[in-house]
Amino acid sequence: MNDRLIIDVHRRTKPGTRGLLTAMLFLGILMLLAGIFLSRGFMMPCFLMFGLYFIFEFASKKDYEYIFEGGKLEIDVVRGAVSKKPVHLLDLDRLVVVAPHDHETVDPYRKGGEQGNLPKFDYTSYDDQIPYYTMITYEDGREIKLLLDLTDQALVYLSSRYPQKVIE
Repeated sequence: MNDRLIIDVHRRTKPGTRGLLTAMLFLGILMLLAGIFLSRGFMMPCFLMFGLYFIFEFASKKDYEYIFEGGKLEIDVVRGAVSKKPVHLLDLDRLVVVAPHDHETVDPYRKGGEQGNLPKFDYTSYDDQIPYYTMITYEDGREIKLLLDLTDQALVYLSSRYPQKVIE
């Protein structure tokens, strides 16, 4: 049995992102034309606008990768399809619970609940069609709350190893 499972989660872009990028590009071109035909003073704002456009374009694309391997879960953030940075390496033996986000088991961990002050990390796609799960586990001696888009394969992987801690 293969003990490694990799899940790629593509985060949906926020609704205003495309419009903002289009406006930045339009203003950059407008300032470039103004710099050519009117005054060179428009060239610096033009270059700044194009620089901001490319920085924002890079920063607005964010994907996640979950790697389940040998009782460990590694969560990586992929920015702009270029840079991959590991943000969590979790020991699944310290897992408390995995349940759908609206399940009663995770009610105490919601804001305003008995344990609602946990650090929360959201690694979901923000797609309404994909159900997401709440994972409560320990990292560096403290309890944390993770929101994850777990596939059926991931749920089978987790429930086969930790059946008492996974609620489907």
